[in-house]
Amino acid sequence: MKIKCIAVDDEPLALELVSKFIEQTSFLSLEAKFDNAIQALGYLNQHEVDLVFLDIQMPDLSGMELARIMDGKKSEKKPRIIFTTAYNQFAIEGYKVDAMDYLLKPFSYEEFLKASTKAYQYFENLSQQGSIKNGTNSKQEDYIFLKVEYQLVKILLHDITHVEAYKDYVKVHLKDKPNPILSLTSLKNMEEILPKEKFMRVHRSFIINLDHIDSVSRNVVNIGNHQISVSENYKDSFLEFMNKWLT
Repeated sequence: MKIKCIAVDDEPLALELVSKFIEQTSFLSLEAKFDNAIQALGYLNQHEVDLVFLDIQMPDLSGMELARIMDGKKSEKKPRIIFTTAYNQFAIEGYKVDAMDYLLKPFSYEEFLKASTKAYQYFENLSQQGSIKNGTNSKQEDYIFLKVEYQLVKILLHDITHVEAYKDYVKVHLKDKPNPILSLTSLKNMEEILPKEKFMRVHRSFIINLDHIDSVSRNVVNIGNHQISVSENYKDSFLEFMNKWLT
């Protein structure tokens, strides 16, 4: 699998370095490079890109502003972002626009490869979930990998009862496990990689496994000892599921 990338940086040396790193990484494909975010935005509007290596401080349109524009687009194929910047004060803002990672200049190829491998794992999981939806995935592939501390942990999908947002992390609650797994990712990421026929977001802070619902009372879903509210924004889709369940 090749990940389609673009690099955006107004500093020529930094742009060339990132481009070189991309080209020497076997699972990355450099589709284009830009020295300003406005040109990059025009390209993104016309071409399908998986991953953007994006500097933050640029004239006219900053990398953070470009990221906000990309994050606001209603598309299932929005490119993911790895920020490359000399300023560490933007880390929190990076999480707000759902950045995949944050490389602080000057960074080594080892650091670049670590962030890129994280992206590769994400797109591989996404591809596997697409195979599940198309009925081509085997039982052995019915899983995802999550970053837990300094390792990737394999999680079987049928063991997940629900996923809960927790600051910059998610808590993944598992069947027959007293304590949830804490992973550094967002609920939005989890919503993208979990198969929609099995998992549903019912609240800004919760995704549930529909197979693990024990009972429903008013706008509350009961899964084991957990009571999870269905918020107003997600009520219609949940009611549609319930109507199918009852017929």
